[in-house]
Amino acid sequence: MTAAGEAVLQVLSGASPCVNSCDRCLNISSSGVSFKFNVKYAKNKGTGYAELHNGLKSRWRVCAFHGVDRDSHGKTGCNRLKSGCCKCRRIESIDGLTVDNGRQPSFPNKSEPNEPNVQDFKLDRQLKNGKAGISSNDKLNASGSITNTVHKVWAKSVEDEAWDLLRESIVYYCGNPVGTIAANDPNDSTILNYDQVFIRDFIPSGIAFLLKGEYDIVRNFILHTLQLQSWEKTMDCHSPGQGLMPASFKVRTVPLDGDDSATEEVLDPDFGEAAIGRVAPVDSGLWWIILLRAYGKCSGDLSVQERVDVQTGIKMILKLCLADGFDMFPTLLVTDGSCMIDRRMGIHGHPLEIQALFYSALLSAREMLTPEDGSADLIRALNNRLVALSFHIREYYWIDMKKLNEIYRYKTEEYSYDAVNKFNIYPDQIPPWLVEFMPHIGGYLIGNLQPAHMDFRFFSLGNLWSVVSSLATVDQSHAILDLIEAKWAELVADMPLKICYPALEGQEWRIITGSDPKNTPWSYHNGGSWPTLLWQLTVACIKMNRVEIAEKAVKLAERRISGDKWPEYYDSKRGRFIGKQSRLYQTWSIAGYLVAKLLLDNPAAAKVLVTEEDSELVNAFSCMISASPRTRKRGRKKQTFIV
Repeated sequence: MTAAGEAVLQVLSGASPCVNSCDRCLNISSSGVSFKFNVKYAKNKGTGYAELHNGLKSRWRVCAFHGVDRDSHGKTGCNRLKSGCCKCRRIESIDGLTVDNGRQPSFPNKSEPNEPNVQDFKLDRQLKNGKAGISSNDKLNASGSITNTVHKVWAKSVEDEAWDLLRESIVYYCGNPVGTIAANDPNDSTILNYDQVFIRDFIPSGIAFLLKGEYDIVRNFILHTLQLQSWEKTMDCHSPGQGLMPASFKVRTVPLDGDDSATEEVLDPDFGEAAIGRVAPVDSGLWWIILLRAYGKCSGDLSVQERVDVQTGIKMILKLCLADGFDMFPTLLVTDGSCMIDRRMGIHGHPLEIQALFYSALLSAREMLTPEDGSADLIRALNNRLVALSFHIREYYWIDMKKLNEIYRYKTEEYSYDAVNKFNIYPDQIPPWLVEFMPHIGGYLIGNLQPAHMDFRFFSLGNLWSVVSSLATVDQSHAILDLIEAKWAELVADMPLKICYPALEGQEWRIITGSDPKNTPWSYHNGGSWPTLLWQLTVACIKMNRVEIAEKAVKLAERRISGDKWPEYYDSKRGRFIGKQSRLYQTWSIAGYLVAKLLLDNPAAAKVLVTEEDSELVNAFSCMISASPRTRKRGRKKQTFIV
């Protein structure tokens, strides 16, 4: 046997094949690193097996799936949804792609049966070209090449499975795709509202379809949810403000008026009046604007955002968000549970996630609003809010070791226009865990800020979207990614990514969550690990040219997410357990992974989501910094800045 073959055996040491009717288990260990891959296949459903070496044929081989070409993915059957329970129809055909009763895809072979594929035998040729005199370094290179090849094959099969599952989750209204349901587990009898199309949950699905060149479903989603915006919304004789977007909607089949023999499909929205806790979804309208901008940039179809009804919808959302109130701060004041964290978790007030989405939506809306006399005042108010919001978040939410030491030495009870401790934060509020958690290099934006209260928890979505939207400065954005790298064991560990850190425990958990049995420590929203956050992490890393962080996280997720049946979230400090109440085949876990993979394959596509910092905002921000109590002299006249 050649030296290259010996290197293969070193990689495969202790790996006896485990073959049955549906799985082939491949155990690979080398240099202390161990991987286990379950490469699924069905008889006559895969094309081409990479036979690595004649001497190893009898021991193992890698089964590779080959998906249909890029264009064929965009053509789906128009099977109309007829079930009143909104159970999604499985797509019957996609250019010859068939799906059987199980969840495993079958891919058409456009070549002759068993025709070898050049890529399949790439590794085989490398091994056959090996020479007996190969060096130890060459053996290591061969081992690394095999490991990389196996991982690519495995990742390809996971990606193909994810696309099939995403397409199975599509909901149709009058024969047209309008969204994806939240979860599609056929073995789960307690559906609750997971069979509905959620606005926030569809965002990664919509981005995945846009990056794949399938624009119709996103266009339909945007226009149909816009129609729901104008519906009358009432709970206990009270109606919220105009412009509120629904949290979710469901396609129902109802009998026609006066004719019981005929039926029609209707969209049934939920604005929070049926949700657990009866909380209005503040983030829905903000995500809708962000997706609308991404649709225009990705498809090149600006006619949608220029429509009169769409322009009106944008303005209604902005007016609702920019309405005057009692608040002294430029941040949005919301109740607990009004965003991705939709249960009581102590985020009421001015949570970072809402502020980051608010800032991103303001920038996106300013980009899409058509200039006209009626919108001049709205645009002026929008610009003023952008300046004030960016200053407020960057100046008061930011924390690193330097700022932490500054807070530690704060003077309190300052009554002055020039007070440094504006919010009267008491140094004793600094939690013990933060002293150990804060690295020397790196920092982050805290979760919430109110009078005499700073929520020092790290919230992943708020920080990542602050990077994406340029709400954080360039230096702050790099520092956030530095912190994620430095605290990888705490924030990523065995499954990316912690929704917040650390978890509320003990008496703090009982008081803040109300002893919520679903938000127990290190579970669900209370320190759980959410795979859907992969796509936000990837966009942030691509923007800051630090793609290696996202690649590492995606590879980590690929090891088990498919075998675990695409859970909604993971439990425990390191994310080792599937969440105790986690839904399986969760659509935004699937879509989040796909968006991350698509963006890593084509980083330039991330520009449809990224917003770069505006030069006018930078100038205005610099002026506000110079007027800050940290730098200005006492007695200086208060200034007002209008962009």
